[in-house]
Amino acid sequence: MTESASLTVTGMKCGGCENNVTTKLKSINGIISATASSKDKLVDVEFDSQKTNLKAIADAITDAGYTVVDDN
Repeated sequence: MTESASLTVTGMKCGGCENNVTTKLKSINGIISATASSKDKLVDVEFDSQKTNLKAIADAITDAGYTVVDDN
């Protein structure tokens, strides 16, 4: 099942940061698409929820050196 999410991410300062995040996310099995905006502090991701989940996505962003802000 395909799901999409927008995550608020701090620490991205430039296009290189955006590339780091999207490259890391696209290496995860189940990621369909990922885009990052340092200007908007957002990462939009589309994924197969039978192969991955939001926790794995957030952990990958954290592993890349950025902070996922819990909007809840």
